[in-house]
Amino acid sequence: MTAHRQLHLAVAFPGSGPAGVGPAGWAGAHPGSRLAFASFERLAHTAERGLFDFLLLDEEPPLPEHRGRLHELDPVGGPEPVAVLNALAEVTTGLGLAATVDAAVGEPYDLARRLATLDHLSAGRAGWRVADPADARPGADFRAADHLDPYGRAAELVSVARRLWGARSPGGAARPFAHRGRYFDIEGEFGLPRSPQGQPVVIQAGESERARELAAASADVLLVRHAPLETARSRHADVGRRLAAHGRTPGELKVMPQITVVLGDTAAEAQERAAGIRRQRITPQYALYALERIWGTDLSGYDPDGPFPDTAPSPGPPDPPEAGGSPSRDDRRLALAARWRTLAREKGLSVRETVIEASGRQSFVGTPDTVAADLHRYADEGAADGFVLLPQLPADGPEEFVDRVVPLLQERGAFRTAYRGGTLRSHLGLPQPAQDR
Repeated sequence: MTAHRQLHLAVAFPGSGPAGVGPAGWAGAHPGSRLAFASFERLAHTAERGLFDFLLLDEEPPLPEHRGRLHELDPVGGPEPVAVLNALAEVTTGLGLAATVDAAVGEPYDLARRLATLDHLSAGRAGWRVADPADARPGADFRAADHLDPYGRAAELVSVARRLWGARSPGGAARPFAHRGRYFDIEGEFGLPRSPQGQPVVIQAGESERARELAAASADVLLVRHAPLETARSRHADVGRRLAAHGRTPGELKVMPQITVVLGDTAAEAQERAAGIRRQRITPQYALYALERIWGTDLSGYDPDGPFPDTAPSPGPPDPPEAGGSPSRDDRRLALAARWRTLAREKGLSVRETVIEASGRQSFVGTPDTVAADLHRYADEGAADGFVLLPQLPADGPEEFVDRVVPLLQERGAFRTAYRGGTLRSHLGLPQPAQDR
């Protein structure tokens, strides 16, 4: 019998991540649905029933902003993720619990203490998602000169947090701690002993050169966008090469694309459902917001159901190319604007129809059999170590995936049939932190 690579699966609370529900999908939702503990508990219990590795709760700004103007997209806000996960630790037994905590504004001791507390309350199931510093949106009070190198700050913050988590002997005795760096200057003793998994799992998100390098140096999981099989395989190999440069092996970093899934009894039904979800998610208000972020100018006077603008995009501020010869962010934005304009012209689409057509595509659409086969192929061909499901609507969740796709993955030998070990590190097959070996 052929041995297959085992997939890792996780789920984000609706709204988390770049392809999640977002402000558009939550338009019109009852405010309590995203604040009520029952919403989180139901999702956690479903994910645990499906033997998922972890649940991810994101930290999101309450209102989307572009060039200093807030966009009213009927967002309902969300609670602080670590506080919610502390409560979920009491009603779950196996599911990993991960939260986004912004490295652009956090302080090492406070952050390390909050996450270590969650790790203890959950008996070793905590994870910390470090957002891609290039995408961080700290408030104006934090836009200071020492944040001009967000990757440098994030790298130092992760390093200091790891050292704090390891600042006690295996027997529990406190060790004096001191750090003098560019961004942080602290000393003292860390007040908590080590957790059953040694320290929380560090989850890095991002696609850029520096995000991949930061993950290769210090992360346990790398979250990336979904990509075609060949592109994903090349990316996975690139991350593996970076690990070797830091004295690490490929098994020490799991690469997990963030995906959306739409199922149907037939391929046609799945495609019809997918189209309906795209129209629900891309509201008229959100279509204008998305276009403004590409066009770089105020388009509030445009009719979202009217013709695509014939004006040229506004150039952004100077933005030098990234390391490795990658085009600058402004160059990518202008190229995207050209593609959207061509798409609108060729198909005669309105503003909203263009945004739906260009940016609303789901990752995997099909019957449970075809989706299970596609996910399995990504793992078997070295394109991904697992996936993070991003529900697209407030009422959407992983129930259908758990009931219809997980059993097929288990039949293929591509997914666990029971949790082995009680910590998030054991779920992910990660080694113990170096200081605990």
